[in-house]
Amino acid sequence: MLSDSAFSSALQEIFAAMKESPMSEKDFADKLAKCIDDQIKTATVTVEEGIALDASGSMGSVKGMTTAKGKGSVS
Repeated sequence: MLSDSAFSSALQEIFAAMKESPMSEKDFADKLAKCIDDQIKTATVTVEEGIALDASGSMGSVKGMTTAKGKGSVS
């Protein structure tokens, strides 16, 4: 779940800064990109059980499914 209020506040800070003094397109893009990146990294990702897996790599072929619900984060 993402925090809408934190994201909204961060966007409002960017717009307030734009009103106070001119901001280049690059500065605006950099601030907006950081705002989005920070927002995404606060997410909790939930994976349900029963998702089919079919992968191959250095350890050979792996087939199966997730066996339980799991949670993780975005880095």
